[in-house]
Amino acid sequence: MAGAGDKAKRGLRVLRSFLGALKVTYNDITIGLDIDPEQGSADSGDLEIDLPNLFVAVAEAAEERKSAVAVLIDEIQYLNQKELGALIMAMHKIQQRQLPLVLMGAGLPILPGLAGESKSYAERLFSFPVVGALSEADTAKALREPAQAVGVVFEVTALQEIYRLTKGYPYFLQEWGYQSWNHAPTTTITMDVVRTATPSVIDRLDQNFFRVRFDRLTPNEKNFLRAVAELGPGAHRTGAIADTLGVKVTSLGPVRAKLMKKGMIYSPAHGDMAFTVPLFDEFMIRAIPEFKP
Repeated sequence: MAGAGDKAKRGLRVLRSFLGALKVTYNDITIGLDIDPEQGSADSGDLEIDLPNLFVAVAEAAEERKSAVAVLIDEIQYLNQKELGALIMAMHKIQQRQLPLVLMGAGLPILPGLAGESKSYAERLFSFPVVGALSEADTAKALREPAQAVGVVFEVTALQEIYRLTKGYPYFLQEWGYQSWNHAPTTTITMDVVRTATPSVIDRLDQNFFRVRFDRLTPNEKNFLRAVAELGPGAHRTGAIADTLGVKVTSLGPVRAKLMKKGMIYSPAHGDMAFTVPLFDEFMIRAIPEFKP
C-alpha cells in the first residue's frame, strides 16, 4: 500500500468488500487481500449495486494514477440475466462519470439481444461489431504466409479446398492447417494432402470440439438439433424444423430458447435458425445416424 494514492487505497478496500474474506489456497500457499474492507461499499450482496460501486472505485484509482483499466470477458453470453444486468449498469455508471475503464467482451450473435433484454439502454451504451468467418482471400493469407516464412508452400487448390471445408471458420483453419502440415511428405501442401488429412481433422473435431458441445445437451435438445441437421446446411425456418419433428411450431419455444442460451443455434433473421458453428450439422448426423422424430 506504500506509495498508493487515496483513491487507489480506497479501491483496494472496496475490492476487499466485494470479495469478502475470499482466499485462494494452492498447496501450502494462501493468497488474499489482507486489508480492511470499505464498509458500506460493494458489500450489500446485491450485484446490481455492488458491481457498479466496485467498477467506479477501481476506475477512480486508475484515474488518480493517470492510467486506465480494461475488463476483458470471453463467452459473455453465458452470464445470467442478473449478472449481465449488473455489468451493464456498472458500465453505464462509468460512462456517466467519464471514468477510464473499458469493457471488451466476446460472445455469440445472440449477445445484442440478451443485452437489450437485460437493460433497454444497452444498445446505446455498447457497440456490437461482428467478427465473422474469414473471406477466401484472408483464409489463404492466414495459411500461406506463416508457411512461406519457413519454406513451406500451400498450393492454390489446397487453399481452395481448405476454405471449402472450413467456410473460413478460424478454429477450423488451425485444425486443417495443422493436420495438412503433419501429413505433407514434402514442403509442398497439395489438395491431395488436404484430403488425406481431412479424416484426422474430422476425428479430432468429433472427439473434442463437437463432443464437448454435444455432451451438454438433453435428449430433447439433441433431437431438435438432429432435425435441423436433417434439413441440411444453412439457416432454416422454424416451421420447417417443426414439420421435420412432426410437432407444432409453438411447442418449440422452450427448447429453442435453451439451445440459443447454450450457444448452439442463433437466429440470423426473424423466424430462421442456424448452427453457430459450421459443420455441426454433419457432426449431428454422424453422432445420431438414424433420425427418429
